[in-house]
Amino acid sequence: MHDDERFMRAALDQAASADEADEVPVGAVIVHDGRIIARGHNQRETLRDATAHAEMVAITAAGNHIGHWRLTGCTLYVTLEPCPMCAGAIVLARLDRLVFGAEDPKGGACGSLYTITNDPRSNHQVPVTQGVLEDQCAALLQQFFARQRALGKK
Repeated sequence: MHDDERFMRAALDQAASADEADEVPVGAVIVHDGRIIARGHNQRETLRDATAHAEMVAITAAGNHIGHWRLTGCTLYVTLEPCPMCAGAIVLARLDRLVFGAEDPKGGACGSLYTITNDPRSNHQVPVTQGVLEDQCAALLQQFFARQRALGKK
């Protein structure tokens, strides 16, 4: 659990970077052999790209680092439960494990609303650990949306 918390803190740092850019504060890191090989945070507004979620950015960076789209031997740490798009990408990338912080009861696809990462009909399932530094991950999102509502933005 100690390593999970350490790497989730790195994902929280990425979420803080998203927050500073006025993006929804979700951050992700991908770990291989005990070290971070890729980082990502939400960039949908910045890139004007609906697919620029933290997980997608990190998966692309990890593939570039490894030199292949198969991310076997890698663990993804993300501050918010992945959506259906990202959960599908996690399965397709053949990640060994997913660790997330806060649940997303309205859009989560790794146990809350859907269970894409562990659907036995798929050719690959991804073990999921949830709730790592959940309070810190949730608080960052809650503070962001409270500020946005106060500004009349979201």
